[in-house]
Amino acid sequence: MKKIIFLLPLLALVSCYDAEHNCKDFKTGKFKFEFEVNGVKKTTVFERKDDIEIETFEGKTDTSAIRWVSDCEYILQKKHPKNMAEEKAISMKILTTSKDSYTFEFGMVGSDEKQRGTVFKID
Repeated sequence: MKKIIFLLPLLALVSCYDAEHNCKDFKTGKFKFEFEVNGVKKTTVFERKDDIEIETFEGKTDTSAIRWVSDCEYILQKKHPKNMAEEKAISMKILTTSKDSYTFEFGMVGSDEKQRGTVFKID
């Protein structure tokens, strides 16, 4: 019984933990996102300025419009889509932040399928 009484306050503290959300720190700046495709590491670099994002991936640059839904959620829409897949908007949600990075969840607008990644601020 004494062990249960000791664990209750500890459990209460852990359950109250709230992930850091300083999303405003990531609305502008230069960022890097690394991911793996078929065992090969890929890197994309992008710069965000409030309502626009300029991305460079494998030597190609593309521009997307940003519509902020909240401080931690936004919708990306390619300005010059090259195919039907690029015409679809992408929903982005920042889940947690740290000093120089954030973890996010993303997927096509209207789809339940989501992926996660981590972005690092480089400037």
